[in-house]
Amino acid sequence: MKANGLQRLLIDGPAGALETVVNDPGDLADRPLRGQAVRRGLALIAHPHPLFGGTLDNKVVQTLAKTFFAQGYVVVRMNFRGVGASEGAHDNGAGETEDWLLVAREMQSRFGPLPLLLAGFSFGAYVQSRVAARLRDAGTPVERLILVAPAVGRFEVEPAAQGTLVVHGEEDDVVPLAGVLAWARPQRLPIVVVPGAGHFFHGNLVELQRIIQHSCSCLEAQ
Repeated sequence: MKANGLQRLLIDGPAGALETVVNDPGDLADRPLRGQAVRRGLALIAHPHPLFGGTLDNKVVQTLAKTFFAQGYVVVRMNFRGVGASEGAHDNGAGETEDWLLVAREMQSRFGPLPLLLAGFSFGAYVQSRVAARLRDAGTPVERLILVAPAVGRFEVEPAAQGTLVVHGEEDDVVPLAGVLAWARPQRLPIVVVPGAGHFFHGNLVELQRIIQHSCSCLEAQ
């Protein structure tokens, strides 16, 4: 089923089917007329912790998806193991990393070797940091890594490459800003802090969208 370039898939993963939603700007015939690049890259977005209600329909994840789609990315969201129609059981990030690596390969086989942009929110940011590290070690680094409220302190978030965008709320009471700064400091990695924002960016999603849009625009200008 497709609507506005949207398709729902079940992809065979190591622990069973993986429910995946793909938004493809290439399905919209009028997009080139608006002067936008068709299929600029693949944006893979990971949702927050599945044992605490995280799904691919999370509002932060949806905000990221809409932003990347508007920039011409094929946007891919996947429910982690045990969420929605995805089979298997939560694996604390290890199996989830393998699932995303498989989905990345599957999407590149469908759409060609497009540049990869990885994004994740909270637990999803932790998983995407692992995916990025695995791809980097394999000699295929991603074009960009975007970590929103990475669950530093709760999980061993991998060191990030320079150019990674990290966005965090000033008033995050789930993952304190101080912990994220302590993780970023030895890497000399800048953090974009949203004043007054909590972990879920309630009331601050528009500001988050602006930050991501600006990051994509800067990437395009490089």
